[in-house]
Amino acid sequence: MRHAVLILASTTLWACSDDVMTGSEGSGGSSTAAGPTTTQSTAPTSGPAASSGDLSEGTSPGEASTSGGPMQDLVPVGHTRELRAVWVASVGNINFPSAQGLGVAEQQDELRQIFDGVAAAGLNTIILQVRPESDALYASAIEPWSRYLTGTQGEDPGFDPLEFAVAEAHLRGLELHAWFNPYRAKASAGSAVADNHISKKYPEYAYSYDAFLWMDPGAQVVQDQLVAVISDVVTRYDVDGVHFDDYFYPYPSGEAFPDDATYAEYQGGGGQLELGDWRRDNVNRMVKRVGETVAGLRPSVRWGISPFGIYRPGTPPGISGLDQYAEIYSDPLKWMKEGWLDYLAPQLYWPSTQTAQAYGALIEWWSSIASDGRHIFAGNYLSKIGSEAKWSLDEFQTQIELSREYADQGSQGNIFFHVGPILDNSEGITDLLTGELYAQPALTPPIAALLGESVDPPVVELVDATAQLSHADPASLRAWVVYKAEGEGWAIEQITPATQASVALPGSGTWAISAASRGGVESMGVRVVVP
Repeated sequence: MRHAVLILASTTLWACSDDVMTGSEGSGGSSTAAGPTTTQSTAPTSGPAASSGDLSEGTSPGEASTSGGPMQDLVPVGHTRELRAVWVASVGNINFPSAQGLGVAEQQDELRQIFDGVAAAGLNTIILQVRPESDALYASAIEPWSRYLTGTQGEDPGFDPLEFAVAEAHLRGLELHAWFNPYRAKASAGSAVADNHISKKYPEYAYSYDAFLWMDPGAQVVQDQLVAVISDVVTRYDVDGVHFDDYFYPYPSGEAFPDDATYAEYQGGGGQLELGDWRRDNVNRMVKRVGETVAGLRPSVRWGISPFGIYRPGTPPGISGLDQYAEIYSDPLKWMKEGWLDYLAPQLYWPSTQTAQAYGALIEWWSSIASDGRHIFAGNYLSKIGSEAKWSLDEFQTQIELSREYADQGSQGNIFFHVGPILDNSEGITDLLTGELYAQPALTPPIAALLGESVDPPVVELVDATAQLSHADPASLRAWVVYKAEGEGWAIEQITPATQASVALPGSGTWAISAASRGGVESMGVRVVVP
């Protein structure tokens, strides 16, 4: 066997930083059809990184040894990052599991099929709903098993879906983000709950509202249990993200939300805030606390929220619709300004042709509030594809391209509700993704708080056309990234899970292989030549 001679390069490491509430036509009002909260300049995807000199011809920035290992030829590499995500909803058995009471093998097969389809379509992230109604699609000592698994809340399904999902996602190079609903206790007010359900533990804070049962966001014990749930999942499961949807205080039904006693208790303790400000403060404190909890436990876990797609009527000018600030007490602008989360994924569930809720104007405004390396990932209403002329395949291509126009301002990806159309290739959407929009692989953007970290490059030994890979800190890695020399730069070729010890290079040529951390920061590339 032939072994490549690796030449010493540079010690400098280089981080690549580069239930729907849709409005009726022109109104922006709310409806409960479907959505990620379910009640039921165009940036290329990849390409040569800017560089000086023709790296494929041997221009070397310097020499380095990796953590005392062999001397290697290091070059700066990178590509355009993009979160390419999809919501997988459990509420109402929308996506997984497809029905209650399926056997273990059937449920596992469904997850495998979902993940295979998502990976084949060129996406890189699954957002799996694991707490649809203060329950658990995982083994929990805090909350009961979800009824969407077996048909009975609290009944053990015979395996741990989240544990299985994390492992299967990572095998395919997909990130797995855990999606929680913070305050909904029942998606159907008449459904039965287990004895350890939060609504039975704290019945004084459980309110029937519209068709739901709702936990009071102003009750400290409710917030404490939510934070305990997040801590438990982040500690015990190898998830890559924590995600909330847009259900804070419930969308208004015309009736007053019955939290008079909680507000009176607050006032009795000396609280001076008006009712609306108090409710917003309850949500704000929760958002901040969850962010601090996640960052304190595992900084490489991405924390984000998917708010309603309109901040306030008239923002930006010409936009009308529900006022989330005043009606569901959600203030995503403050969350972003304060740096309490890593991203916002506004649900832009209107077509680009709908003037009063125009997608283009909205994504431009949301992108303008991103700051300090944090991101905007547009939420797209993919389940509407083909339902009306305005929800055509071309419309979704337009929405993705509009999102990419604001990449420099922080718009760096899309999240689709839901996975069904991708698995079914509805209207040819999967063909469009694989053949054009997601034809080249991409890592998700780096987490802002980790941009300053250094990542060692891999140690590479070339055996014929196979790169044998190792690393000084393998547990810190997400992936190996393979680039091919093209002209004066490097074009991304493939992304491989870092758990794999080798990568077969596609053929002869000059290649560079980097290591990407769990937080999305990339090392310099190790250059090798396959004759």
